[in-house]
Amino acid sequence: MNLDQEAKQWMKEKSNMKQKMILALKNHAKASVHLHMMNIEAYFNNPAGIGEHSDIMEAVQSELDKISAHEDRLSILNNWPNNDIND
Repeated sequence: MNLDQEAKQWMKEKSNMKQKMILALKNHAKASVHLHMMNIEAYFNNPAGIGEHSDIMEAVQSELDKISAHEDRLSILNNWPNNDIND
């Protein structure tokens, strides 16, 4: 099943819109955390190879701040009242 078919199937499922929104927001936050972790790994593994960021420490701190924001969102969503989705 390709991504388009999965999306259509997901939209047909019986879960309500609130559950779908919470799940989508959680998935987005988790993916964003992984994205920023990979950026940090790139800085750690090849700090000289990142030409646009001369201050590596500042760049890593910026990525950490972004991770923190997404983890905060996940925490809020996981504690949302009447949240039936535990991913």
